Amino acid sequence: MLKLEQALIVQDDFRLLADFTLEPARNYAVIGPSGAGKSTLLAAVCGFVPLASGRLLWDGRDITQDAPGARPMTMLFQDNNLFPHLDVLQNVGLGLRPDLRIGTAERDKVMEALARVGLADYTNAKPGNLSGGQQSRVALARVLVQARPLVLLDEPFAALGPALRNEMLDLLKDTIAQTGAAMVMVTHAPEDVRRIADEVIFVEGGQAQAPRPAAALMDDPPPELRAYLG
Repeated sequence: MLKLEQALIVQDDFRLLADFTLEPARNYAVIGPSGAGKSTLLAAVCGFVPLASGRLLWDGRDITQDAPGARPMTMLFQDNNLFPHLDVLQNVGLGLRPDLRIGTAERDKVMEALARVGLADYTNAKPGNLSGGQQSRVALARVLVQARPLVLLDEPFAALGPALRNEMLDLLKDTIAQTGAAMVMVTHAPEDVRRIADEVIFVEGGQAQAPRPAAALMDDPPPELRAYLG
């Protein structure tokens, strides 16, 4: 369980306040206007952006000052962050061993993650020889192999076409569910919310609102959300 306790993010004249709790094994969608601070919120949770005040608590333990790698979470960015000179096995293995000293135990974990995303036969391929969907699967496998209890995603499939995007969303939801992790995903697409989210975090006007049930919220949005959705 992650609690954002009066967490304030300040960057020049930008301010964002978040005060809510994320429960285990739940899927959250983060939506809101461009520039509202959705990606910044995730970056602060991961530790890439410091809090001006407030705290982050994981199961009651203060992790506000913990380095990104020491936090119980992993993040998947929009560009997948794959290294073009490394093959698929190595790119996924980085999630376990940044020095790439991948032994038998690590290789077994990598192969299990690749099998989950349907890429067990692509271990020696370089990212440049893969399709956009396959590259997204490699990045997802690297997230899975880390086995963290919280997975953060910043519009990971924005560059994909509608059919492939839906396929990846379904794969993401299924594979994350198998791990029991909680998931928080930034998206601009209302259809993504309906497809994968249990709850919605609406970011607007300097406030990241507490999560609310996705289906009910999208069916009957309050005025500020209705204005965003159009």
